[in-house]
Amino acid sequence: MSSISNISTSILHTEQIDVKQLWDDALVSIELSITGANFKTWFRDTHIVALEDGTVTLGVPSVFVRDWVSDKFQSLILKTLRELSPHARSVEYVVVQRNDKRHEVSKKQTVNAALPLEEYYINKSDNLNPKYIFDSFVVGPFNELANAAARTVVNKPGIAYNPLFIYGKTGHGKTHLIQAVGNQLKRVGKKVFYVTSERFTVDYMNSLQNGTANSFKDKYRQYDVLIMDDVQFLMNKEKTQEELFHLFNAMHDNNKQIVFSSDVHPALMSNMEARLQSRFAQGMIVDIPQPDIESRGAILKSKAAQNTLTLSDDVVDHLSNTIEGNIRELEGALNTILCQSQLLGRTLTLDEVKLLIKNSTRPRKSLAVSDVVDKVARYFDIEPASIYEKTRRKEVVKPRQLIMYILREDFQVSYPAIGQKLGGRDHTTVIHSCEKIKREIKEDTELEEEISQIRMLLK
Repeated sequence: MSSISNISTSILHTEQIDVKQLWDDALVSIELSITGANFKTWFRDTHIVALEDGTVTLGVPSVFVRDWVSDKFQSLILKTLRELSPHARSVEYVVVQRNDKRHEVSKKQTVNAALPLEEYYINKSDNLNPKYIFDSFVVGPFNELANAAARTVVNKPGIAYNPLFIYGKTGHGKTHLIQAVGNQLKRVGKKVFYVTSERFTVDYMNSLQNGTANSFKDKYRQYDVLIMDDVQFLMNKEKTQEELFHLFNAMHDNNKQIVFSSDVHPALMSNMEARLQSRFAQGMIVDIPQPDIESRGAILKSKAAQNTLTLSDDVVDHLSNTIEGNIRELEGALNTILCQSQLLGRTLTLDEVKLLIKNSTRPRKSLAVSDVVDKVARYFDIEPASIYEKTRRKEVVKPRQLIMYILREDFQVSYPAIGQKLGGRDHTTVIHSCEKIKREIKEDTELEEEISQIRMLLK
C-alpha cells in the first residue's frame, strides 16, 4: 500500500505538471463526448493520483466503477489525455478508498489500460462488436420494420434488399442493428467488414497520398458484406463519393451485400452525387424513429436484465415516461441506477430513483440560453445585457452565477458552452460559480426558494 502523499512526492521529482489541472481539462473534453448521465455516474469522484514515467494513475471510488470505466471509456480517456499532455502514454486505474480522511491506493486493484487505443472487445479484422447481436436487440413498434428488413438480408444476403439503408436520429439503435447483420452473416462464413464513412474517407485519402489506391480497391472488394455507418458524412467529399460509387457497383454486380446507416434519408443529403443517392435507394430504405413509451419500457427491462439489475414495474414506468429521448439516454439513466445500486448493495426504491435521475434527465421543453438570461434578469430587476458584461457588480454577479447553475443543473449545458454563451468566460469560472451555488443552497433557504421560483418561471 502506498499513500498518495508518497506518490505525489514522486510526481514532483519526475513530472513538473499540474495533474489536477490536467484532469480538469480532460473532464471538460470527456463531458462533451458522452451523455450527461454517463458523465455524472462514472466520472464523479475521479482524479489523477500520479503521473510518472508516462503512466497516468487515475483514482476511482470503487472496484465497480474501475471495471466499468476501464472497460467502456479507456480509449476516450487515453486519447483525451494524450491530446492534452505529451507526458501521458498509458493509463492505470486504481481504487482510492477514503479511510480516516486519508486516500489509500491498492496497487492490487490496478487495471492497465495502455495502448492500443481501440476498445479491446472490437474485432480488429472486421471492426464488429460481438455484443451487437439480434438476441440483444429489443424490437418494438418503432423499429420492427427495420428489424424485419435486417433479418431478411441475413436470410438472403446480396439478393434481398441490396443495399439495406437504415436511417434515423442518433441513439435509435442503427449501429446495433447493422452490426447484428454483420455478426450473423459472419457466423455463417461470410467475410464481413464494418467501417464508418469517416474511416473509409481517411483510408481512401491515405491511399491516394501513398500511391496505394489499387491496394485500397482490392482490400474493400474482397469482402462479401460491407457495412458503412454514418454515410451522411460523405456529403461534400466528391472524391470519396466517386470511389464509393465504383465500389458499390463492383460489389452489387457480384451479389455482395451492402448495408448503410445514416442520420437522414438519402433524398435529403445535399451535396451527395445523384448517382450515389440512386444507388442508396436501389434496395430497401427504412427509418428507425424515436422509441415509443412501450418500447422504452421493454428496452429498460432488457438492458436491466443484461446487467442483472432489478427494476420494479413502478420504476420502469417512471423512467419510460420521464426519459423521452433516445436509447442512449435510457442506458445512461440505467448506468446511474446500476452504479448506485451496486454501491448500496440493494435494489433502489422508486423515490430513490426519482431523486437519482432528477438532474440527469433533459427537461421536456428546451429553452435558449437567452431565454434563461431574460427570465433571471427580470426576476432580479436588472438589464439582461449586464449578464454578459465583464462586470463584478454585486447585483449582477449573483444572477449570473444562478444562470450558470441552472443552465448546468437543469439543462445539462457543458461548462465551456455556458462560459462561451455568457460573455466568453473561461470554463473554470463557470465551474467555480456552480460549485459556489451548490454549497450555499445547503445553508441558505432563501436562495433555495429563489431558485425554485426561477424554475417555475422557466416552466
